[in-house]
Amino acid sequence: MSDVFASPKDVSRGLEGQSYLSNESIASVVYLAAKLGKPVLVEGPAGTGKTELAKAVASMAGARLIRLQCYEGLDESKALYEWNYKKQLLRIQAQNIAEAEGAEVTWKDIEDDIFSEEFLLERPLLQAIRSEDQVVLLIDEVDRVEIETEALLLEILSEYQVSIPELGTVTASQVPMVFLTSNNMRELSEALKRRCLFLYVDYPELEREKEIIKAKVEGVTDELADQVGRIVRTLRELDLKKHPSVSETLDWARALVLTGIATIDPETAKATLNLLLKYKSDIEKASKELTLSA
Repeated sequence: MSDVFASPKDVSRGLEGQSYLSNESIASVVYLAAKLGKPVLVEGPAGTGKTELAKAVASMAGARLIRLQCYEGLDESKALYEWNYKKQLLRIQAQNIAEAEGAEVTWKDIEDDIFSEEFLLERPLLQAIRSEDQVVLLIDEVDRVEIETEALLLEILSEYQVSIPELGTVTASQVPMVFLTSNNMRELSEALKRRCLFLYVDYPELEREKEIIKAKVEGVTDELADQVGRIVRTLRELDLKKHPSVSETLDWARALVLTGIATIDPETAKATLNLLLKYKSDIEKASKELTLSA
């Protein structure tokens, strides 16, 4: 791939150029993935920058980003490919009309016609394999799919090829760089984990989160970034249903800047907790903690 993968330090600088502040572990895994051609399984709490990492890697490498958003019920027709049945039916009807008018049309002719490239609908996995340009494939929230779909991913990631009965085997002309993200909603199979490099992205340390805030939020002061970081860190230590993510932290900081708030007092913090927390019980618990800390 690009020269930005020449070393872990180059990866770190490249990610920083995309406003993604990495650490040594992230830079090393991305570097090894590029050199070894192995997928990366990125686990960690929701909102810690797992998806953004794949986007940043694609951008810094000048590669096309192809995203497969996983969900319960995702099957081969939505992940890999399917045939355009409506278009095929119209073509069959046209062939029948032609035959009725005296044209010699065999079923073999019809079959060869309707199962051709013209009627193939590519989904993200097949798009990534067939692309002639460099691709970063993002398989987002892989822990949401069923075991059967995970098995399909295993086959694709092992050989980087797809067998389409009507067209034959499609082999990747270039191996895409693959990121699979997981929020640990369920345990992934050992077989999938064996095929991947593993990266755990946790909530950032205070100083790193402050740097992320300053890099991502225009107009934020050092003092405000520090206050935001410290309050969020305190909230993450509470027993909440959902701790504030990095993305929610950035939303909070942006809102404070937009409303002209330069210093956060307890009342301001409590009045804006709905930007950080999404459960009523969490907001009530956090409000009490901020009151006691005042």
